[in-house]
Amino acid sequence: MTITPNDTARLLIEALPYIRRFTGKTIVVKVGGLPMTDPARAHSLAKDILLLHSVGIRPVLVHGGGPQIDEQMARQGKIVERIDGLRVTDRETLDIVRMVLVGKINRELVAALNVLEPVAVGVAGEDGRLLEATQIDPKLGFVGKVGKVRAGLLHALLDDGLVPIVSTVGADDQGQPYNVNADDAARAIAVAMEAEKIIYLTSAPGLLDDPADPASLVARLTTAEARGRIDNAGVTGGMIPKLLACAEAVEGGVASAHMIDGRAEHAILIELFTDQGIGTMVCGEEA
Repeated sequence: MTITPNDTARLLIEALPYIRRFTGKTIVVKVGGLPMTDPARAHSLAKDILLLHSVGIRPVLVHGGGPQIDEQMARQGKIVERIDGLRVTDRETLDIVRMVLVGKINRELVAALNVLEPVAVGVAGEDGRLLEATQIDPKLGFVGKVGKVRAGLLHALLDDGLVPIVSTVGADDQGQPYNVNADDAARAIAVAMEAEKIIYLTSAPGLLDDPADPASLVARLTTAEARGRIDNAGVTGGMIPKLLACAEAVEGGVASAHMIDGRAEHAILIELFTDQGIGTMVCGEEA
C-alpha cells in the first residue's frame, strides 16, 4: 500500500488535536522484555518515544525484562520458580535481575533513544530511592511492592528536557534492593506523577472477548467493567495483572490506561494520535 502526500496530510490533521491535548502532559509507557529481544522493535519504540518528547509530551518509559532474566538464569543453572506469577527471588537471582534490568536492558534502551537524540537518562528504581519497596512475602524472597515513588526526581528530569527510562528494581529504607513487578511499578509511577495516561505494551492486541479471535478486541472498558471481568473469570493468565494495574491506575487518578500490541509498529502513536486507536482503553465511569 502506497501512502500518498494527501494521506499523510490527513493523518497529520487527525493527529493535531491530540497533540495539542497532550502537550505538557505526562505519559507513562511500560514495555516488557520481549520487544527488547528484537533490535528493530527497540528502534521503533525509541522513535515513538522521541516523537512524543519532540511535540512537548512528557514521556516516562518503564521496562521489565522477564525473558532475558529467564535466559540468564538458565545460563547460570538456576531454576525459574514462580508463585502466583511472581518470580521467587533469592540473593543470587536478585543479582541476576539487577544485572539484566539495570546493566543490560536499561542501557540498551537508553542507547536506542540517544542514537536518535541524546535525551534519554537511565534510572534504576533503587537510585535516590525512586521506588521505595517493601517485601511482599518471605516465601518469594527479595520481591517487593512499591509503597512510595519519588516523583519529583522524574519530574526534574523531564523539566530538564530529558526522557527517564526506569528499570524496576526498588529498595527499602535500609537500602535493600527488591525485584519489583514492572506492571505494578509503572502503575505506581503513573499515579504518583499524576500522569495523563499509562500505556502497557503487550504481546497481544489488547483485551479480547475471544482469545483466539483478534477481531473480538474490546476497545473500551470502565474500571468497574475491568474489575468485573477479573472477578468473574472473564480474563485469565497474564492479562489479569495488566487489567488490574489499568483499573488501579485510573482509580488512583490517571485519566486513562491502555493495553496495546507492542509488536505493531508505531502502536503508541496510533493509539494516542488517531481517532480509531489500536488497543483497549480503561477509563473512569464518566470519561
